Amino acid sequence: MKKLIVLLCMILPLGVVAQEMKIAYVNVQEIFSAMPEIPTIEKQLEELNQKYDKELRVMQEEYQRKSADYIAQQDSLTENIKLKRMQEIEDIRTRVENFIPVAQQDIQKKQQELIAPVQEKIQNAIKAIGEEKGYTYIIDPQVFLYTGNSAINATSFVKTKLGI
Repeated sequence: MKKLIVLLCMILPLGVVAQEMKIAYVNVQEIFSAMPEIPTIEKQLEELNQKYDKELRVMQEEYQRKSADYIAQQDSLTENIKLKRMQEIEDIRTRVENFIPVAQQDIQKKQQELIAPVQEKIQNAIKAIGEEKGYTYIIDPQVFLYTGNSAINATSFVKTKLGI
């Protein structure tokens, strides 16, 4: 009998806590896509991407031109000049190969730099809504595979908080 009472005393508070728990979910991707800053960020990233593409094309054209010139003239060149031209062509090829990962890293860094304030803004709005509405948990349904029927969709609250 004592064990039953102790067990009830242990389980009863859990039921009270579970009843007080308010769970909401927010579609962060939907909110992120609707943010007014996103078109500007996308435009800046596209411009940066175009600059790197242009620079890469210039380097590749130089490589192709020098390679074609070398092939066309190789029979009439002295051994020293052949070696010098082959070294120039190899240097250009190496620059092209090194340029691609550096450009990709720079674009990713810029993307993170531009997106970080937007992500922070969204997180602050989610936190504010959680505090205002008294939610115990706010989850992203894309991260969790299932949200029960009792979970509240707080996406519209966050959008309103952000003015979108």
